[in-house]
Amino acid sequence: MLLVADVVQGGIPRLRPVADVLEMPRLGQDLDRTRRLHPDAIARTLAAIARQVERARVLAVDRLIVVGTESLRAAENSDEFLTALAATGIELRVISGDEEARLSFRSVAESLPMPPSGRRSVLDIGGGSTELVVGGGGGQPERWASVKIGSVRLHERCIRHDPPTREEVAALVAAIDAGLDKLPAPEGELVALAGTATTVAALHLGMVDYDGRKVDGLRLGTDRLREIILDLGRRSIAERGQLPGLDLRRADVIFAGAMILLRTAERAGTTEVVISDRGVRWGILEELADEKSRTNAGGQG
Repeated sequence: MLLVADVVQGGIPRLRPVADVLEMPRLGQDLDRTRRLHPDAIARTLAAIARQVERARVLAVDRLIVVGTESLRAAENSDEFLTALAATGIELRVISGDEEARLSFRSVAESLPMPPSGRRSVLDIGGGSTELVVGGGGGQPERWASVKIGSVRLHERCIRHDPPTREEVAALVAAIDAGLDKLPAPEGELVALAGTATTVAALHLGMVDYDGRKVDGLRLGTDRLREIILDLGRRSIAERGQLPGLDLRRADVIFAGAMILLRTAERAGTTEVVISDRGVRWGILEELADEKSRTNAGGQG
């Protein structure tokens, strides 16, 4: 995903999006089984990055950074991808699971008001990993962890039939619960972000053309969440693809990812989930904006 934003001096929020373009090359294809990046996945991802870089250059960005997460952390042959990308001269940052959690929390703290309880839990469901971070006043994270469960990883591990069988759903839930046991207990308001959560929100809204402004801050009742997700599990991939709000590129893996969201909400005992359109990419830009502010302040001094 390409995110380009301007820094608005003294503005609230201070980041004004210029472009937000989704590509889904699925770098983690078959990674859970082989522990290696598939050659086709490497080629697709490098091609997707090249297209995003060209878009960024047309917009004359000041600085361009490619950020890698779980697939590059976990793959035994990630150096093959990193070497190929380094040859292009593009700046790359592979972040840890802890960094991913912290940056996700930062993105929410900068965009959504803190709830009256003063406590918040942010859930980031990715393709290969899931992070949960708990924090309070001042928008600071206090406890967090990252586990190797995600939409692509669990789909490939647990689902063999279309639609999934009852036994496969049971295995999926068991794998999710085992992963969630390793995360901090959610506290206060539960905020979910990244593609799985925003897709569920888009399905709820019947949103043919995705609009992040309508999704960011949306409150979705747990009962409605359950209704949407269980319905996905009863449908074939082709049937899911007909639903308004569902990107065809997520049609196969959306059920596994959405079940992570549902099980987290159910285990937390919350009556609703807040959906955020932000995420790691926004957290990265917030840090870059910090750097720019310090540089400008230093120059003025």
